Amino acid sequence: MKYSKATNYALHTMLFLVAAASDKPIGVQQLAERQDVSPTYLSKILTKLVKAGLIESASGANGGYRVKRNKEDVSFLDVIHAIEGTASLFDCTLNHPTECLIQREMVEAEQRMEEYLRSRKLADLAAKMTGR
Repeated sequence: MKYSKATNYALHTMLFLVAAASDKPIGVQQLAERQDVSPTYLSKILTKLVKAGLIESASGANGGYRVKRNKEDVSFLDVIHAIEGTASLFDCTLNHPTECLIQREMVEAEQRMEEYLRSRKLADLAAKMTGR
């Protein structure tokens, strides 16, 4: 299974924002430089995170982005869903007379993975990074 580069950048951006010591907005340029990615490309990712309610943007000279939700509650799954959506990774295209047994197994595997990713909080990782 593979996630897009956008999800990779979103997870790293969210980790940085969660780990930030202050609630002061951080500019897209600074966020992009940390990951060596184009600010234009990162802005598109940030827009999805804003739409998902994970972060908020502040405009103006001291504008930027900051975590909107409680930092302790942001999970890996929240970020992944914001970027990738919630559609199943596997979709059986065969025409079965009854339920597809393979589809059922794949959905169960996805549910287990989602439970795990929902339980993994970015704040826990941020604490390990900063030694808190």
